[in-house]
Amino acid sequence: MATSTTHQPFPSRPYTSGLGRTAGGQQQTAFGANTPYNTQTTFNAPPQQQNPGYGPSGVGAAGGAGATTQQQREAQRLERDRQERVERERREAEERGALDALSEEQREEVNEAFSLFDLDKDAHIDYHELKVALKALGFDLPKSDILALLQSHGVPASSLNNNTRNQAPPGTNDRPTFVGPSRLLLSRQAFQHIAAQRISSRDPQEEILRAFELFDTDNKGRIDVQDLRRVARELGEGLQEEELQAMIDEFDIRGEGGIDRDAFVGICMG
Repeated sequence: MATSTTHQPFPSRPYTSGLGRTAGGQQQTAFGANTPYNTQTTFNAPPQQQNPGYGPSGVGAAGGAGATTQQQREAQRLERDRQERVERERREAEERGALDALSEEQREEVNEAFSLFDLDKDAHIDYHELKVALKALGFDLPKSDILALLQSHGVPASSLNNNTRNQAPPGTNDRPTFVGPSRLLLSRQAFQHIAAQRISSRDPQEEILRAFELFDTDNKGRIDVQDLRRVARELGEGLQEEELQAMIDEFDIRGEGGIDRDAFVGICMG
């Protein structure tokens, strides 16, 4: 005979299972999927970590910024190169223009002055050679101006020493020369440009007065026969005494026995 056993009801659960029954008899979870086992337990995913190497602010952004910066640097370099090229072309055109403005005789004087004072024949002159070469052309510049010309147009002697010694004629580089980093040299082309600019910009009347002083070494204010005789002898001109006196008599308007400054300027300006 079977014995009937009565069980006590299960105590109520202190939590909510969240299992709901749908019309089809299946359980519906909080996730919306129909499954007989899931409970209404929601899981919050941890906040997404943004890898600094990826995403809008990661490698893509950093790489893009780096590429932009690189492009900017390249553009700036190209612009600097363009400006330097324009400036170099302008300077070369200016040099050609200055030389073209000189007469053939003036160009020969400039080249002769350079060749005369390029003592070691290395196609470059130093401070002292530049000073006397310009003085020979009529430009007695102070030390500060000579140094400024070397700073703006010169090149270090140390960068040219080996090449120029190999190119110079034998025996011309035997004398010891200082080739430290502070010694600057001027090339023939740079000297031509400097001399041409100064010749083109000088006042003709000032040049005439400077020539007058070469005759009137005693500062008498006039040129007499003795002055003409001395200059003729220095130039190797074999002029007779009568010819010299005739030159003075022709232009001695005031009858002072010589040619004064105004008369000399008038003769030269023609």
